[in-house]
Amino acid sequence: MKAVLRSLGFEKHSNYVRDYFDNTNMKSSIYMSVVVIVLEIWMIIRLTLTIIRENLQSNLKHFFEKYYSNYGILLFMACVMLFCAVRYLKGKSKRRSVILITKWVFMITCIYFGIKVSLNDYAKGEQFLTFLTMELFALCLLTWRPFTAFIISGSSFLYFYSCIDKMVAINTGEVGATVATKINFFSMWLSTMMICIASYNRIRAQALKDENLQEINTYLSKLSVEDELTGIHNMFYFRNEAEKLLNYITTDKENIVFLFFDIENFKSYNEKYGFHAGNELLIKIAHMIDDAFKSSLVSRFSDDHFVVLTSYDRVQKIIGQLSGEIKKLQKEVCLELKCGAYRPHGEETDVSQACDRARFACNSIKKHYDRTWRLYDKSLEDKFHLKQYIVNNIDTAIANGYIKVYYQPIVLTGNANICGLEALARWQDPNYGLLSPASFIEILEEYRQIYKLDMYIIESVCKDYRDSIDNHKPFAPVSLNFSRLDFELCDIVGYLCATVEKYNVPKDFIEVEITESALTDQHEFLPNAIKKLNEFGYKVWLDDFGSGYSSLNVLKDFHFDVLKIDMKFLTGFNNNEKTRPILENIVNLTKMLKMLSLTEGVETKEQFDFLGSIGCERAQGYLFSKPVPIEILREKIEKGELKMSDKYKS
Repeated sequence: MKAVLRSLGFEKHSNYVRDYFDNTNMKSSIYMSVVVIVLEIWMIIRLTLTIIRENLQSNLKHFFEKYYSNYGILLFMACVMLFCAVRYLKGKSKRRSVILITKWVFMITCIYFGIKVSLNDYAKGEQFLTFLTMELFALCLLTWRPFTAFIISGSSFLYFYSCIDKMVAINTGEVGATVATKINFFSMWLSTMMICIASYNRIRAQALKDENLQEINTYLSKLSVEDELTGIHNMFYFRNEAEKLLNYITTDKENIVFLFFDIENFKSYNEKYGFHAGNELLIKIAHMIDDAFKSSLVSRFSDDHFVVLTSYDRVQKIIGQLSGEIKKLQKEVCLELKCGAYRPHGEETDVSQACDRARFACNSIKKHYDRTWRLYDKSLEDKFHLKQYIVNNIDTAIANGYIKVYYQPIVLTGNANICGLEALARWQDPNYGLLSPASFIEILEEYRQIYKLDMYIIESVCKDYRDSIDNHKPFAPVSLNFSRLDFELCDIVGYLCATVEKYNVPKDFIEVEITESALTDQHEFLPNAIKKLNEFGYKVWLDDFGSGYSSLNVLKDFHFDVLKIDMKFLTGFNNNEKTRPILENIVNLTKMLKMLSLTEGVETKEQFDFLGSIGCERAQGYLFSKPVPIEILREKIEKGELKMSDKYKS
């Protein structure tokens, strides 16, 4: 029923569909008007020539009343319609009321003309083709809602029929329309209505199609410059506009600054209150930043990060005010606004690099709760260049053997004999010298390159094992540190199995360390990977136990063979009376869970003796050895500085 009503025009049109009908009607009106003007001028000229040729000037009044007046009215209305339609389509007149009135008057004039002329023709025994032509002109070339067309056509057809039905037929002398005339008349009305309905629905369908296309194009255009979630500009828009701004001669480049904002602890807020609440918070903060930097370029960078290009004046004051406003939004989760700033020098126009440097400055103050903002300076410049160097040269470093495996011994607390080794990466670079893991691990994780390093370490350890066994040198089981990203970016478990098989390494000589913090990210692939490692016969360690806030949940949800207690527990060992009972209880917990306990960061004999007294099976730290290359490790063992457990001596 709804579809039928829609097809008959009983629906409210959108502004776009309404305008589409208006435009279509105005285009049709131009064709109609031109045709009518040409015809009426021709009819006037023809009638005038007939009057002159047949010397009928004495009946001029009759011709004027019957013909000239009708031709003149229709000609005048056609000219008015043409004038209005042209102005409308050129955009010079958008007054819809004028257009509607003109269209209605033109339609009524056409039908009136058709009735008047056809009644004269019918009275003389001729056909009423003029009436039918004008009906088609007015109702079919112009598009009306079908129910409106029904009223107009029904009224005009009934009026015309009532007139001819009272007239005397010249050929028969009978009063009223013949049966054939009635049938033909009804057929013509029905045909007219069918054309009206078909025309209306065809144009309506095209209008809706065009409207949908326009909406899609508008949406895509909006997406190209606007962030879908927050409604502020996106990075595509930011980069384009920032590049233009940096290239303007009038831009005061000495006074502009790129800002990079990060909402610290937003991830925790999301986890506690859900993504919907997190999105609402992001939207609110986005508009707070946008409002704070009026007339500046503000965009969402990604996630909870935003970038701004603005003038340097008063920027610190605005950031301070913003930070205070954002703190008011926090609930149980402490929200901190961090901002990094970068001021371009000289003719710099690389927007991406400017944003990257501002971001680098922002990252440098994360976890520093006393700092809200940091300007990119020389010290950060050096770190930034090192970061770029690491990302650009990791493949070269691996290919050329600049990455070295250092081993740190793990000893039994009972006799201090080596029972295991931890493999740690060191980068011996020809330009920067020896780089510690702190210099490159986080950077490789940030740029999702860490799996390359860890795969290289796996193969290097397996090579060292094979070399040691083939040459009858001591070697102990090695623990490998896997990043969470290893499981996401590659099949690290499959690679481990293939490499172990390649070098014929017993599985009990390879153990895998996974940090506690990696297990709080709630990714499905990590639990599945741990399960696969267990099934393949590898021992899995929980590294840095106690460094996070969900340690007990991790122990509950996953199976581990070794619990590696974070070295922070030994900080202040002599001064903090809480340290000893906490460590003792952790060790007791591992026994209850049938796990081995290992404490790292052991630096004094007192600490080592205490760990032995509470039943901690293993220890690791500088008391025994720093991480060293395998050659130095072997030398220490040969000199007796380190003792290898009997089962691993050869």
